[in-house]
Amino acid sequence: MAFDIDMIKKVYKTMPERVDKARQIVGKPLTLSEKILYAHLWDGEPTTAFRRGKDYVDFAPDRIACQDATAQMALLQFMQAGKAKVAVPTTVHCDHLIQAKQGAAADLKRANDSSKEVFDFLASVSNKYGIGFWKPGAGIIHQVVLENYAFPGGMMIGTDSHTVNAGGLGMVAIGVGGADAVDVMAGMAWELKFPKLIGVKLTGKLNGWTSAKDVILKVAGILTVKGGTGAIVEYFGPGAKNLSCTGKGTICNMGAEIGATTSTFGYDDSMERYLRATDRADIADEANKIREYLTGDDEVYANPEQYFDELIEIDLDTLRPHLNGPFTPDLATPVGELGQLAKEKGWPIKVDWGLIGSCTNSSYEDLTRAASIAKQAVDKKIKSKADFGINPGSEQIRYTAERDGLLKIFEDLDATVFTNACGPCIGQWDRSDLKGDEKNTIVHSFNRNFSKRADGNPNTHAFVGSPEMVAAIAISGRLDFDPVNDYLINEEGEKVKLDEPKGIELPPNGFDVEDAGYVEPVADGSNVVVEVNPTSERLQLLEPFTPIGNTIKGAKLLIKAFGKCTTDHISMAGPWLRFRGHLDNISNNMLIGAVNAYNKKTNFVKNQLNGEYEGVPDVARAYKAKGIKSIVVGDHNYGEGSSREHAAMEPRHLGVAAVLVKSFARIHETNLKKQGMLGLTFANENDYDLIQEDDTINFLDLYQFAPDKQLTLEFVHKDGTKDIIKANHSYNLPQIEWFNEGSALNLIKKQNA
Repeated sequence: MAFDIDMIKKVYKTMPERVDKARQIVGKPLTLSEKILYAHLWDGEPTTAFRRGKDYVDFAPDRIACQDATAQMALLQFMQAGKAKVAVPTTVHCDHLIQAKQGAAADLKRANDSSKEVFDFLASVSNKYGIGFWKPGAGIIHQVVLENYAFPGGMMIGTDSHTVNAGGLGMVAIGVGGADAVDVMAGMAWELKFPKLIGVKLTGKLNGWTSAKDVILKVAGILTVKGGTGAIVEYFGPGAKNLSCTGKGTICNMGAEIGATTSTFGYDDSMERYLRATDRADIADEANKIREYLTGDDEVYANPEQYFDELIEIDLDTLRPHLNGPFTPDLATPVGELGQLAKEKGWPIKVDWGLIGSCTNSSYEDLTRAASIAKQAVDKKIKSKADFGINPGSEQIRYTAERDGLLKIFEDLDATVFTNACGPCIGQWDRSDLKGDEKNTIVHSFNRNFSKRADGNPNTHAFVGSPEMVAAIAISGRLDFDPVNDYLINEEGEKVKLDEPKGIELPPNGFDVEDAGYVEPVADGSNVVVEVNPTSERLQLLEPFTPIGNTIKGAKLLIKAFGKCTTDHISMAGPWLRFRGHLDNISNNMLIGAVNAYNKKTNFVKNQLNGEYEGVPDVARAYKAKGIKSIVVGDHNYGEGSSREHAAMEPRHLGVAAVLVKSFARIHETNLKKQGMLGLTFANENDYDLIQEDDTINFLDLYQFAPDKQLTLEFVHKDGTKDIIKANHSYNLPQIEWFNEGSALNLIKKQNA
């Protein structure tokens, strides 16, 4: 029986009428993405044909999911909203605060001890406000959502960029910052610029070593890390129908790495099989009644070039296995060509670790394909040259995999089975085999491979591949190994070759679990008391932000960031996750990973008050103490990566008034707006070069802040000369009101009062 089946039935009841009306208004056949968007308008029945990439639209998502690291700040904000209960079904999943070190049992016990205060806080807030709570060890949020909450044709938002994973079950699922989630929890509309549409036509069928992961690795190579910005990627074609549901989830999951708003697939037989296998036959039965509304119109898929803004075609019959990296998930290389490239680039050939799991690749099918390779190594007496780490996606996956003997296969290869949690994928990895900044190579089935992400070492070269390819490369211990063509020497000196991986889409004996880890909230939470120790270093109640105002004079340049500046650079994860519920403490990591354009160093910027070079947070605090506002300047795709709104809240807390960049990643730009800051882009991106280290900045016309009107900034240099720079913005009137009130949350509180 599905969670929230009445809500799902309600969505399906209204969807046909709304889609038919939308088709009439738009005047042409509709893609699946358009059907879901028009069926979830805040005002109900469609009345307007929205312009892609132009119009801001209010939507009514069906549900919300939060992971423990982002849930802390989201729920601290919701506690200020003046509501007794969340307005839509919401869940919290404890998966980020569990460090991988010794193995599942020991690691989970240590996390429950060290983060007890945070877990207790999340559990009590969830209980008070009617939020479903998934305990530590229950699983990775996106796998748990796919198994329990995702449904074809639905719309959800989540406080994690990989919320998009649910597109594998035919949803429009979008990653957001906590403030966006708070809007919807409080019963308000959720705003999104109507996305553009990228179509990916898949033909043929996967074979041999090629997997669903290779589809998105190929797409990432085509579109790059910003090619999907502002767009929904919709997969279709006979090749799409040949993929498993969890394979579709993998593809959608990593769509976050191309900047896409989300990715999705039309409802098909594989989704129906998955729904029935995960005890949701009731959803499958309801979906079958409106099946044609849960996929794109036939005319769209027959002539896709007429209906999508961009079209990509991939033949699965000829698609080759890839490994993407290092340091960026869009550097795509076919496995057979990687060895030569690595030698040319000086990347370490020896592989030290193979890591399998994460929200991207931890399904039953993923584990069976990787286990089929691991079993061959055991049977053919090949000793693995690299260490292995395994993160099952959920307790249901782990329990079923253990029952079916899959985990024992990995353990026979001396693998460490970590907790059902994110672990190394988000930097929660106490890696014991390396010290300092030693140059090394790892391979993993995760989604991101930014510098320092997995283990904090800037010289760890991380490559992204499918679980089975990770297994093969790790067993060989070499980055230049190609399992399609190359042989290995076993312990008896024999030349052996790995056979193609074999996967099982769904467990033949069904899924099983003793305790999935779910805690239902009480019906009436009014008597539940949420306590936060005022001396806690982990949790801190929020104080409202004061409006920045329309007069910014004498602001100082805090940092001009050079090159890639992701949310990992702006607000690191790893050991800093412990402070995600304490804004002042976590602000000590603000921009410490960003490269200063003037000296190419990290966390080393000039304090204009004393002329000394200091850490970025220290300089920001010095300016704030003197009542001086500061600004941050950045390059292209600034804020790429995680949805973490801390990357916006920390600068806001430390007195940054504006962020001026060449271009933004979508979620980060929205997060800046929500916190009452100015997110601006250069009208002429070459003006980035005009900005000098000792600049003082004056906003000349902020009092005229209005939609579609440029702002004028005066940069006063140390020698007294000046440069006038024009800045663009994408604020509409409601977003300007957030700025005027100091934050979107301030406006919610004002309206609720």
